[in-house]
Amino acid sequence: MQATLDAFRDAVRQATEYRTPLRLRGGGSKDFYGQPPQGQLLDTRAYTGIVDYDPAELVITARCGTPLAEIEAALAEKRQILAFEPPHFALPGQPASATLGGAVAAGLSGPRRQSVGALRDFVLGAQLMDGRGEVMDFGGQVMKNVAGYDVSRLLAGSLGTLGLILQVSVKVLPAPFDEATLRFEMAQAEAIRQLNQWGGQPLPLASSAWHAGVLHVRLSGASAAVRAACARLGGEHLDPAAAATLWQALREQTHRFFAPAQAGRALWRLAVPPVAAPLALPGEQLVEWGGGQRWWLPEEDSARADADSVRAVAQAAGGHATLFRNGDKSMGVFTPLASPLAAIHRRLKETFDPAGIFNPQRMYPGL
Repeated sequence: MQATLDAFRDAVRQATEYRTPLRLRGGGSKDFYGQPPQGQLLDTRAYTGIVDYDPAELVITARCGTPLAEIEAALAEKRQILAFEPPHFALPGQPASATLGGAVAAGLSGPRRQSVGALRDFVLGAQLMDGRGEVMDFGGQVMKNVAGYDVSRLLAGSLGTLGLILQVSVKVLPAPFDEATLRFEMAQAEAIRQLNQWGGQPLPLASSAWHAGVLHVRLSGASAAVRAACARLGGEHLDPAAAATLWQALREQTHRFFAPAQAGRALWRLAVPPVAAPLALPGEQLVEWGGGQRWWLPEEDSARADADSVRAVAQAAGGHATLFRNGDKSMGVFTPLASPLAAIHRRLKETFDPAGIFNPQRMYPGL
């Protein structure tokens, strides 16, 4: 692996010398996310392998190019999981190619995020190559972070704009002893109200999804707790195979709701307080994370004015909106940052990537 690391360093230093943009990429399954990638490709998949895994400590460390599938297979042998359920988003007609580095850079979490937290909450440490070709270790067992920032977690969702993620240590959790999925027919407003009511009770509620008048909830934990919750909540039990298919389809966006987006329609993700009322947006919606994540398929692809409108709706509800797939990205994929936050982002970028070579413009203009 040293030869691969040296090749990475040579590519980074040359790009910095000539101020040539580098497009950092693992399996390419998240290329659609954020602004269009640009620059010379630096493929990370050669830097692969699980470095350390101690099931007793609930920590796994792997290099950036390690396939997520390989990590999940190793964990499954010990009945452990990546609890935040990072999506693979396999490319059409190809096997899953998502890598650990790409998953951390994208910062995306699946249905179970409602109960366990986001990907960033599980990142314990990271190794990063900066724009000078220097390797730095942050968090976990190695060294304290600098300037008051938890750098290892800052990398989650940074889309590779701060540097080349070389290695990551993540916390893992035991697989649930038992699971059950319940189905309820109810309108969106009632589903949101019910989810918030259940969320305040001692129930093993792991995931939820509402779409087209149907609410599904996944219960996970000890068998006795799951059985008691099922008896208390009622509803229709899904067959375990059907339930597994449902949650996998939501995680990988192969659920029928996402079909128009897979075919090119714009897809928005709105993050709002779970208690927010149904959003007045024309088109189709899917609600996850106990009401905290609202997916929206507009009736037609959004134009610039529509972006302003949807972001105004999200802001009025106390949240923000992201153009997740397709659409007119010239309007900005992510909600524009307030000036103080933008200044912090610029300083971080300049600290780790002074020549601005890593995935430029992938998140915001000038970054």
